[in-house]
Amino acid sequence: MLVLGHGDVARLLDGQDKQVLEAVREAYLRHAEGRGALPHSVFLRFPGRPRDRIIGLPAYLDGEPGVAGIKWIASFPGNHDLGLPRASALIVLNDTATGRPEVVLEGSIVSARRTGAGAALAAGALPGSEPDEGVGLIGCGVINFEVLRFLLAGTGGLARVALFDALPERVDAFAARCAATWPELAVERAASLEDALGRHRLVSFATTAAEPHTGLDACRAGTLVLHVSLRDLTPQAMLSSVNVVDDADHVFRERTSLHLAEQLTGGRDFVHGTIAGLLAAPRRREQDRVTVVSPFGLGVLDLAVARLVVEEAVRRGAGVRVEGFSPGTP
Repeated sequence: MLVLGHGDVARLLDGQDKQVLEAVREAYLRHAEGRGALPHSVFLRFPGRPRDRIIGLPAYLDGEPGVAGIKWIASFPGNHDLGLPRASALIVLNDTATGRPEVVLEGSIVSARRTGAGAALAAGALPGSEPDEGVGLIGCGVINFEVLRFLLAGTGGLARVALFDALPERVDAFAARCAATWPELAVERAASLEDALGRHRLVSFATTAAEPHTGLDACRAGTLVLHVSLRDLTPQAMLSSVNVVDDADHVFRERTSLHLAEQLTGGRDFVHGTIAGLLAAPRRREQDRVTVVSPFGLGVLDLAVARLVVEEAVRRGAGVRVEGFSPGTP
């Protein structure tokens, strides 16, 4: 059994942004072709604590080599008050021939980077009539930092970022991290949520909202909204937008904004396309409406990035080998 801790995974993924983008792109396309298996994720919730959850995402993706396994990821927003990260995760990879577990790795970085890469790929496949020069980030945490990372790596042309968070100190910390990582990037502080929505024609939501709290009236026509956190937007906002999803069978669950819109209308005909479809055939986004991309987050993406991590670990001799873990092994 190969065990890779948080530090191992971080070091192995450093400098691999292009490779992560390609791994996520390939996973989207293979999944769309039916080359794998993707059962519904399982949500473990806690009575009286609507924001806390642990999610299990099992998946299989074929290829050379194929990869199977599960991500078990906890999201506890209150951890911030304890000085801990909101999310923690474990990924287990199994041998596809025997089913035996082969690798255990800390999964929060994999999860964050596949999320950022998927959002950036969608943005790249839905360009505006003019290149996006700035992005508004609503929620100044780990996920939007990764969205920004991969937007810069994958789309090019971004020179400015406008930040908004309900907690000003998070904006300050995020801005400082941006300055240290990308000193050439102009960092703006949005005065309000509406300011962040209207400042640029590219917007990313990555918050811990459990219920819808905003519409999109402040957005300019032709705006692309990456609705990564899935529950910020009202059902009415979804129904008035052009909607793109990663997988309709998965995203219409667990009281996402799309799920609430489906309950309101009784149908799903307000969905206009998929991320995989855009990757196969990019198109310009509509200039007289707002487009919303809602990626539920597919386990095949985690496995694709985890496989990249393991391949790099084997090449570098990283991680710890645990002998005798499985039955029948010395």
